[in-house]
Amino acid sequence: MDLLDRLDAVAARSSTAEPAHDYLHVRRVAANARTIAAAERVDPFVPVAAALLHELFNHPKGHPESHLSGEICAERAAEVLAREGCPADRIEPIAYAIRVHPFSRGIVPETIEAAILQDADRLDAIGAIGIARCFATCAEMKRPLYSRQDPFCTTREPDDKSWGIDHFYKKLLRIPEHLRTPTAKRIADARIQTMRAYLDALAIELG
Repeated sequence: MDLLDRLDAVAARSSTAEPAHDYLHVRRVAANARTIAAAERVDPFVPVAAALLHELFNHPKGHPESHLSGEICAERAAEVLAREGCPADRIEPIAYAIRVHPFSRGIVPETIEAAILQDADRLDAIGAIGIARCFATCAEMKRPLYSRQDPFCTTREPDDKSWGIDHFYKKLLRIPEHLRTPTAKRIADARIQTMRAYLDALAIELG
């Protein structure tokens, strides 16, 4: 079993049951990282390893120190990598990618490997899977799916702490603006079209 396989096994053991950030999410992000790295002609080891370990730790949604999750996760990832015999010169680049990947921190990464992890993770927040993850989180937070008075934020600012659909307008539809690689931007185009088609269908159903 090679190192990436061992890291995959660590991710499987450490995953949560929360659908938006579970082991299936980790596997999708790792697959995205492989795709982007191949297209951008980057050695996939660092971004894929970072993807496999980027959910080792998360504060719960709404936790006052949730912005520190990436820091703690990076520390735990470095411990795992050392224990699993990762070459020393690879540990810090992997930990760095994990440290700066959270969307909430708004960090522009200094390495292409970290940019790939950011993009791979953000791609999983949009498209059909992004819609599913959004509503899984909505259910976890016990928030209504949409505002009865103005479901699509046509006359008000989005408030995704109150309604699920608002998260589309507050963050998800804007994710392509924050992608770093040309490959991720191309993939995002189709996924955003899927989300807009969903909103159009929902508008018809809501009358």
